[in-house]
Amino acid sequence: MSVLHHLCILGSTGSIGVSTLDVVARHPGRFVVHALSAYTRIEALAAQAARHAARVVIVPDDAARARFVAAWPVGRPLPEIRQGAQALADTAADPEVTAVMAAIVGAAGLPGALAAARAGKRVLLANKEALVAAGGLFMRAVREHGAQLLPIDSEHNAIFQCLPQTPDRAFAPDHPAPGVRRLLLTASGGPFRRTALEQLDSVTPDQACAHPNWRMGRKISVDSATMLNKGLEVIEAHWLFSMPTDRIQVVVHPQSVVHSMVEYDDGSVLAQLGQPDMRTPIAYGLGFPDRIASGVGLLELTRLGHLDFEAPDLVRFPCLRLSLDALGQGQAACITLNAANEVAVDGFLKGRLRYTQIARIIERCLNDSLKWKSSLPGSLDDVLAIDARARRIAADFCQTAF
Repeated sequence: MSVLHHLCILGSTGSIGVSTLDVVARHPGRFVVHALSAYTRIEALAAQAARHAARVVIVPDDAARARFVAAWPVGRPLPEIRQGAQALADTAADPEVTAVMAAIVGAAGLPGALAAARAGKRVLLANKEALVAAGGLFMRAVREHGAQLLPIDSEHNAIFQCLPQTPDRAFAPDHPAPGVRRLLLTASGGPFRRTALEQLDSVTPDQACAHPNWRMGRKISVDSATMLNKGLEVIEAHWLFSMPTDRIQVVVHPQSVVHSMVEYDDGSVLAQLGQPDMRTPIAYGLGFPDRIASGVGLLELTRLGHLDFEAPDLVRFPCLRLSLDALGQGQAACITLNAANEVAVDGFLKGRLRYTQIARIIERCLNDSLKWKSSLPGSLDDVLAIDARARRIAADFCQTAF
């Protein structure tokens, strides 16, 4: 029997938000769009809110509010317009909301995701930072407040689907699933899997953003090219599935058809396959435990001919190595890793850094963080303080990178 969900989509104009609304539109009797948020694409937000009859929208400031009102269809009643970062968290925790798509990229998405968990919502987690920067804090909130946690990243969603089908699997386990030996996270290898190493120093932002299989935003596309995203996903998998790091393996799979695998103690390996289309994991999270139509076409295996797998090259992808190092060093190092990467990638996309300097900036920041003697962050304020410090240091390093 279908369940009517009242949705809050944080980051509705990004690729995940757009795909979520595409799936929602296919099931008009099953979902109500309660709230939508955007930061820069305010005119697109207005069009979405009008099309899906959103009751609430969240914008960053007065100027964005004015743009929204100007873009709103004449003669139609305006939705409630809320402003500012606190409004994101408040709306995620709104009693009328039953499910929250946490799709804001970066540390800015952390407060909203945490607020949804603390309010006991179904959290469709597409924001990596909630776990990378605040894994212990976030998972504790899910457990203590009875939230449902459905991972939306294609890799973690695939693992979730392949794990034992226990009744409590969406409620933040505190131990590995019984009978599971390893988690196998697949990675496409991005656009530079075969590029000569000496050419990487001169690649452009457009080249780094030209992912061979997925259409994504520019920041996450660069993360895929450096494989920093796969390092973040290892950290996420550690928290999501309570899995020791030495039982999580990254496997390069350039076709992006096998989204990830679970290996069991008896030698069986279960894999989730599908088109490289984010509507599949989104539909799984929205409909769970039911499976609902996503709009994704048939997977024609006979046209593929073969599926390839190889070990990641840590010389070619130093950001993956640095991510694994950070996980071993603790939560403060993971916060530093993520913050330094955001600053460095922004510098690269704006032409201020070379591609190969992204990893160097991150490594310098991680080395510097070893001096901090930071304790395990016990609150969101602790997390944000470490994040802010790491960003300042990364920005300083970027100034002297050339």
